[in-house]
Amino acid sequence: MNPRLRVDLARLIASQISVHACMTGFRMAAPLMALREGHSAWSVGILLALFALAPVFLALPAGRFADRHGLQRPVRLAVTVASVGALAAVVWPTFWVLCLSATTCGAASGMAMIALQRHVGRLAHDATELRQVFSWMAVGPSISNFLGPVLAGFVIDHAGFRWAYLVLALLPWLAWWWVRRTQELPREPAPEGGRRASSWDLLRQPDFRRLMALNWMLSSCWDVHTFLVPVLGHERGLSATAIGAILGGFALAATAIRVLMPWLASRLRESAVIATAMFATASLFAIYPFAHAAGAMATLSVLLGFALGSVQPMIMSMLHQMTPPHRHGEALGLRSMAINGSSVAMPLLFGSVGAAVGVAYVFWAVGSLVGVASPMAWRLRPVATPPERSPR
Repeated sequence: MNPRLRVDLARLIASQISVHACMTGFRMAAPLMALREGHSAWSVGILLALFALAPVFLALPAGRFADRHGLQRPVRLAVTVASVGALAAVVWPTFWVLCLSATTCGAASGMAMIALQRHVGRLAHDATELRQVFSWMAVGPSISNFLGPVLAGFVIDHAGFRWAYLVLALLPWLAWWWVRRTQELPREPAPEGGRRASSWDLLRQPDFRRLMALNWMLSSCWDVHTFLVPVLGHERGLSATAIGAILGGFALAATAIRVLMPWLASRLRESAVIATAMFATASLFAIYPFAHAAGAMATLSVLLGFALGSVQPMIMSMLHQMTPPHRHGEALGLRSMAINGSSVAMPLLFGSVGAAVGVAYVFWAVGSLVGVASPMAWRLRPVATPPERSPR
């Protein structure tokens, strides 16, 4: 990786962390304020769903917008939307304004992530660099998932909710500060004389369709683990500290594998990594319900973190290789729509099924689906390898 690419990548990761930390901090602070003011758990669930619901509907328009306007204009718009949404909670910290703020912060984070991911993919010169840059980019959300809630909690304890919302409203402007000096790349022209293609035309490519299906399955596995481990831990009589440590081990393992992957990028093949992760996930889900001690659950959680943490950089690399350059934003929008839709719908489904037949059967059902689908990953092949680009 050349020095110029390292500098650009560092700026983009810092920008990603800044805008995403605003959302993650607000996602912790707003429900906590709602609970302290006496709102029901159902109301808090609606509030949390709004963070993921907005990107479901805005992902495709955001992807097209990024294809047309590049990096800076979408990020500037996202920064403004996130900041205004958070500032509204400073002025009017009512439940309905918190819902509005949740919607704007979720939408802004999704828009910025699509624009940043699209730009990073275009910076890479070949398939190896694609794996490297997306491995580093995948570390960003891990940092912001830690930074946002910790920062918000610290300010809440020492100054109150309004000051926390104010601090979170300032974070997105750091994202713009990092991006404003980044050089825009030339717009990729669409083929001349062709009809305006629908975003759904991308799904007519068999490999792209397989990639989206596999991405959705693995994202659902992440949701299964995050949602059901507290339920399983409660059934086992584990303390809140033990359950938090189990989930924390998963997050640390996912981050560690992503930090390691850039140095292994030249030896990795996307389809092999995805297929191996799916097989490992299916095996771990089969064992999970039999783990009763906190240590056993923590071990399985760490191994699952290694498996699922390795997937996102490979999927992002493959997506950029098999999508026409002028439609990278649209492809990222489709992926974002599927992931956020899963985050909204799957916990409701898992909760209903788990209550009816038991948590163990949810683990086994999802694991079986992923295991049966794992051979699909071996058949993934890039449709169009990104053109070699001269160093900038």
